[in-house]
Amino acid sequence: MLATIFARLARSCSKPHATASESASRRLSGSSLLPALFAGGACLIAGCQEMSLMPAMSMSNLAFETKAAEDAKFDAEFVSESNEFEPPYVADYVTVSGLNLVTLEGVGLVTGLDGTGGDPPPSQFRTQLLDDMRRRDIPDPNRIISSPSTALVVVRAYLPPLVQPGDNFDVEVRVPDGSTTTSLNGGWLLECRLTERAIVPGRGILEGKERARAKGPILVSTGEGSSNSLLRRGRIVGGGVGMESRDMRLLLKNDLRSVRNSTRIAERIGTRFFSYDRYGHREPLAEAVTDQKVVLNIHPSYKDNFPRYVQVIQNIAFRETEVERQVRMERLTKELKMPEKSELAALQLEAIGLDALPMLRQGLDADTLECRFHAAVALAYLQQPDGLEVLYEAARDEPAFRVFALAAMSCVDEGETHMYLRQLMDNTQMETRYGAFRCMTTIDDRDPFVRGEVLNDQCKLHVLDVLGEPMLHLTHRQKAEIVLFGADQRFKTPMALSAGPHIMVNASSGGDKVIVSRYRLGDSDQRREVTPRISEVLRACAELGASYPDLAQLLMQAERQQNLPGQIGIDMLPEAGRYYERPEADSRGRAKKRIGRETLAPNQFAKGSEDEEEATKPLLAPEVMEAEEVDETEAADEAKADEKESVEKDEEKKSFDPIRSFKRMVIPKTHGELVYPDTSEEE
Repeated sequence: MLATIFARLARSCSKPHATASESASRRLSGSSLLPALFAGGACLIAGCQEMSLMPAMSMSNLAFETKAAEDAKFDAEFVSESNEFEPPYVADYVTVSGLNLVTLEGVGLVTGLDGTGGDPPPSQFRTQLLDDMRRRDIPDPNRIISSPSTALVVVRAYLPPLVQPGDNFDVEVRVPDGSTTTSLNGGWLLECRLTERAIVPGRGILEGKERARAKGPILVSTGEGSSNSLLRRGRIVGGGVGMESRDMRLLLKNDLRSVRNSTRIAERIGTRFFSYDRYGHREPLAEAVTDQKVVLNIHPSYKDNFPRYVQVIQNIAFRETEVERQVRMERLTKELKMPEKSELAALQLEAIGLDALPMLRQGLDADTLECRFHAAVALAYLQQPDGLEVLYEAARDEPAFRVFALAAMSCVDEGETHMYLRQLMDNTQMETRYGAFRCMTTIDDRDPFVRGEVLNDQCKLHVLDVLGEPMLHLTHRQKAEIVLFGADQRFKTPMALSAGPHIMVNASSGGDKVIVSRYRLGDSDQRREVTPRISEVLRACAELGASYPDLAQLLMQAERQQNLPGQIGIDMLPEAGRYYERPEADSRGRAKKRIGRETLAPNQFAKGSEDEEEATKPLLAPEVMEAEEVDETEAADEAKADEKESVEKDEEKKSFDPIRSFKRMVIPKTHGELVYPDTSEEE
């Protein structure tokens, strides 16, 4: 019966249009089918129940949910669906190129030696130096390089990533084996060319194009040691000058390379990072040049922290709808308050841009310092000052966060930033003090508080009127500068010091005058009389021709003889890659989280490493390090090791020799010969 009813209904609906009278009669007949249709459905349901094909329905079997329960169920389904969605990111398609150091080498001539130079033996280095001197039209080059006041040296430098023409970097110099030169102390490297070089079988050493030049005063040990090898090598702080630009490039993976993909990646990055030309036109900072290569320009906010720039670019979504983006932002807002997920969540919100500001501001209210820190860092790189107080707290109290907090603060040029940095320079730790100083000079090196003065066109002297214990800081990387934390620091008398081979500094016990004298054979004697203030003595030495290495030697001698009013530090920069211990409530104690990588610190805090090539491997993918759980046995072993290390450090302090410590810092890895890429040598 039911089948007959449905067949009649189908035939009536499939017939073509008829006249009005026919339509009316069909409407009447159609309406007569409705009761029959309902009756048939009822019979069908009843028949199914009788045949046990459908469970019997009763009021007792019906469950009615409240509105709150329905909302909770919807939220649970929404969250589960959103957690399953993860868009493809730029990092899934590309690798990063151009972030490694480029090894440059050359041969140069050091002058100004006090009889410690010598005639170099016949070698490829001598031939190269003579050829270079002839190209410069220098008369009688053989006589010059055989003088005891000159020395042939091998020069090596590492061209930094993203270097621009005119940028400075450090240079290493070494006396080659077989040379009769005994010391480079007090020497000055004349300008020399730096090129890429490689050994080609059957063709010898091939030289590439000139990419940089180097010159300047050589910083060796203090000159008081008996080891000749320490005096035959040294460093020129900031002595290299770049001559070309190095770009950062994204290379598409081979199985994904295409013009379409490279163009889409450039568009996605250009939407997030862009600049304006002089006419006010918007220009993206990414350009697809081939089906595999995308060239990037660095955004001004990240010019002093290119590793962060790479991480943010890698976390840009490659393909995502607006709805999917909103869903992901809601999920990241929750993850931002979870310590184990907050770092990656902050990076991905930062990659979204200004639309993520409300979510990042919510992260500042998190319960843990770690979550607040990551949110504050992302806000700083988005030029927002909301998290400055959190960054100040992290830099002051947590060593693992310090370097990244200071780097982030340098992106926000606000009066509040300067206030917090001034407070950090009153801290009791030299690392915190000097880190805040470096941060302030990064923001504006012309700020009257940190501007300083140039000594002898070689280095800067900064005298800071800060609170706290007097401290003195030297550098032997990146910048040649002397920083006095405390404006009225004075030498303790009596003292007898030297600044280089020709300048003497003397003061009698209890006297209020310091005599600075210069004696050199063939030159007239010179003399200055100043107060015991350290800044005045340094200025007098510079006026008499002392170089930065000479001034560093003077201060290290003063430390050894206990003539300084406070401690002295060398390159006391905050470090990346330290471990942060999270408070844990479980019985297993604490979990350790490594913050960053020691080889990829922000630019202004980069220390370099003993293995420069290993230290600059490109950052290929966002690194999310899981917390390392430490059980009670490991924690006990670690505590014993820390206690032992503490005892050893205390013993070292009792017999601390700053001269020996300074020498260890400038010992290069090789003995002066050229070492080409992919080769190693034993010390």
